[in-house]
Amino acid sequence: MLMRTDPFRQLDQLFAGIPATWSKPAVIPMDAYRLGDEFVVEFDLPGVSPDAVELDVERNVLTVRAERRPHAEQPAEMEVRERPLGVFTRQLFLGDTLDPERIRAAYADGVLTLRIPVREQAKPRKIAIAHAEPDRKQIDA
Repeated sequence: MLMRTDPFRQLDQLFAGIPATWSKPAVIPMDAYRLGDEFVVEFDLPGVSPDAVELDVERNVLTVRAERRPHAEQPAEMEVRERPLGVFTRQLFLGDTLDPERIRAAYADGVLTLRIPVREQAKPRKIAIAHAEPDRKQIDA
């Protein structure tokens, strides 16, 4: 399962209003849910080119890094800039029940979707109970 503990979450929320820069990455918004035998994680990355997205797994830490670059045809003087440019990152601590070796990633319509399978040994399973014959003793008369 995904680990929900994040000691820096309050700091991230505090600095969420400050625009991202290349030296100070912003946090990527995400949704995570379990769907059958896998976890699905969706990251919002509107306006980010697929070749500007990187995924890394080291031990049980999944790192998503994306960069929104300025368009080459933008004028020298922007009148309004509300869409942040720069680097966006998010790290997920994957529990031992997930299989980081078989992560699948897809990117469509500005949403990066990761599918992380649950390990076989972590899936619920039924255990058969053997019926034992009671010990029978013969009584001699």
